[in-house]
Amino acid sequence: MQDAPDSDGRPFLRETGAAAISIVALVLALVLGPPSEEVTRATYKEAVEPICRANTEANERILAGVRGEVKRGRLGPAAKRFERAATALRGTLGELRKIPRPAADRARLSRWLGFVADEVELLRRTAGYLAARQKGAAEGMVVRLKSVASRANNAVFAFEFEYCRFDPARYT
Repeated sequence: MQDAPDSDGRPFLRETGAAAISIVALVLALVLGPPSEEVTRATYKEAVEPICRANTEANERILAGVRGEVKRGRLGPAAKRFERAATALRGTLGELRKIPRPAADRARLSRWLGFVADEVELLRRTAGYLAARQKGAAEGMVVRLKSVASRANNAVFAFEFEYCRFDPARYT
């Protein structure tokens, strides 16, 4: 079957339209990449637990004995430890934010990461108060830190994290 000529008198080929659609589909496939697997709670947990484990182990080293330092009035060294813990947790937060989240849990995980960001700030503020020799204010920040950590842990309770649960009571 011959195609009807277009307004210029040249035949219009149906294959031209089909070829154009194929080229567009190919370009889109290359740009978008292969379809990715759906992220599940289990795959998310697998991805984040090693990151959190490294942070937990770092905090155990960084904050070991900090409570005793504060009790003995060695606030300067304790401040440095809290600042290092804040820096470590900030780095961990950056890594956690890069991990794709399950669609059904995006809001929950965003809330959790917000709490983690609050924990970073509270660690930093605790360090600042200790450095300024304001022990009472630092203790107040630790109380807030424990509260925020509890809220963060409750937000992701369904994930049954082992290492992505922050427990400041171990250190402070």
